[in-house]
Amino acid sequence: MAFFSIIIPLYNKESFIKNTIQSVLDQTFQDFEIIVVNDGSTDKSEEKLLQFKDSRIYYFSKENEGASTARNYGIEKASADFITFLDADDYWYPTFLETMFTNISKLPNQKVFSAAIEFDTSKKVISAQYSISKTNEEFEIVNYFKASLKETVLCTSCAVFHQSVFAEIGNFDTKIKSGQDTDLWIRIGLVFPVVFSSKTLARYVYDPKSLSKNKNLMKEKMDFSKFEKAEKTNLDLKKFLDLNRFSLAIKSKLSGETALFHQYSNPIDLEKLGWKKRILLRLPAFALRILISLKTVLANIGMGSSVFK
Repeated sequence: MAFFSIIIPLYNKESFIKNTIQSVLDQTFQDFEIIVVNDGSTDKSEEKLLQFKDSRIYYFSKENEGASTARNYGIEKASADFITFLDADDYWYPTFLETMFTNISKLPNQKVFSAAIEFDTSKKVISAQYSISKTNEEFEIVNYFKASLKETVLCTSCAVFHQSVFAEIGNFDTKIKSGQDTDLWIRIGLVFPVVFSSKTLARYVYDPKSLSKNKNLMKEKMDFSKFEKAEKTNLDLKKFLDLNRFSLAIKSKLSGETALFHQYSNPIDLEKLGWKKRILLRLPAFALRILISLKTVLANIGMGSSVFK
C-alpha cells in the first residue's frame, strides 16, 4: 500500500498533463500511487498520459460527468490512508510530498495538511497571499476560515487529507455545478484544523480554456444556503462566507444577473464587510470593469493576486 494516493481528474488537458504527471514522478518522496480519471476527454489527453509506463499510474476512463464526480471516483479507488488531489494542468515542486510526509509524521493526530501555492496569470507568476501570522518556520495549525480571508489555504492542488476526513464529512457534492471545492473546504473547516506549510510547493497553471473561467456557469455557482444555520453561531465562517458572497455578487453584476446579485449581496453583514467593498457593491457595472482592469494589471505585475478580495 502506498503512503499517498494522488487523484488527477483529466478532461481535455493535452497541453498540460505530461508536465503535471512528470512533476509527481520527480518528487523526492516516492511512496505514492497516481490515480488518473479521464472524464471523457475528446482531445489527445489519453495519448499523452499513456506515454508514461510507470507501474504506479492507475488509469481509469469514464464518460464526462465533471471534475467532482471524477475526484469522488478516485477517492473510491484510492488505497492509501492519505489522499491528495492534483489538477491536470497544475504541478508540484519536488518537495511537496516530502513536506507533507514530514508534517504528517510530526503531527499524527492531525487529518488535513496543506502548503502555499503560486499562480501563473499568463503574464507573471505570483505567490498567493494568506491571512496567517507566521510563528513557525515549518508549519502553522490554523482555522480554515480565519486563514483563508485572502486566499484559501485548501485547494485541489495543494492539500492532503486522511481517508477518515471523507468518511466523516462526505465527498465532493456533485449537485453543485460550480464551486464544489469551496463547499468541501467549508465542510472540512467546520470540523478540522489545517496544518499549513508556508513553503510554496504547488503552482496553479493558467489555462484560458478552463471550465472555471466559463462565464456561463455563473448561474450554477453555490449559494451557501446550506451553511445558514452554522454561520449564525460561527463568526469566522460568517466572515468567510460574506467575502465569497461579495465576490460572487460583483461577478453577477458584471454578468448582468440582477437577481443573482441580490441573492449574494442581501445576506452580507455590510457593517463588517468594510467601506471599500460597500462602495464597490453600489458601483455600476461599467465602473467595476474599469477598476477590475486596473486591478488585473496590478495583479499581473505581482501587486496582489485577487481581484475581489
